[in-house]
Amino acid sequence: MRTDHRPYSVKRLHRALERWYVEYFIRPQLDEVGDHPKVMQPWNLKIHGRSIRMGRCVHVIAGTDRQVRLTTWAHEDGEGAIDIGDYCLICPGVRLDSACSITVGRNSMLAAGAYLTDADWHDIYDRSKIIGRHAAIVLEDNVWIGDSAIVCKGVTIGENSVIGAGSVVTRDIPANVIAAGNPANIVRALDPEQPLRKREDLLADPVALDAKMDEVDQYLLGSNTWWGWLRAMIRPGKGD
Repeated sequence: MRTDHRPYSVKRLHRALERWYVEYFIRPQLDEVGDHPKVMQPWNLKIHGRSIRMGRCVHVIAGTDRQVRLTTWAHEDGEGAIDIGDYCLICPGVRLDSACSITVGRNSMLAAGAYLTDADWHDIYDRSKIIGRHAAIVLEDNVWIGDSAIVCKGVTIGENSVIGAGSVVTRDIPANVIAAGNPANIVRALDPEQPLRKREDLLADPVALDAKMDEVDQYLLGSNTWWGWLRAMIRPGKGD
């Protein structure tokens, strides 16, 4: 639909359902969750394994066609762990698979379809071995991983750095650069004179932000009717 025809009360109910689902189904599956998590379509966030943590104000966007998956594996050498820092953004289709350790620093953003994996998942010569070689992944604070990029085992990406869409990161990337390609190489450095605004600046007061967003919804959807919503779903017109 080009237009949201839902009555304001329907959107409020949907948001309340998402919050309830997060508290009832998602929070118990995680070792730790900070305050004010926001998960869109949380029934499409799939969690498997132990040692998975999220900080405060983490925002996850999941979809029916692009589920978000966080998976840790236990094996003979140990167990995987995923630690997602405060104020991070996880977009549709993101997958994090850990047999060792994946750390996502504060304010980091993982764009749609990004994949972080800290293991080979099969040995090169003995393919009956499930895990294979593994080494920790570290994204330092305020890293941005582009659409469909892959970050491989043993990689550290420095603070503020950006990884271009579709890149494959096989070795460390320093702080404050843009890297892209397969394998990813540095394209250019960030401008040290240009100030960086982080997600924590936007989310410093999540209660006030939620109230403001509710005001916007009420303004945009307040005139919508139940009949108009049903009509648009059953027989949408050109402007719908």
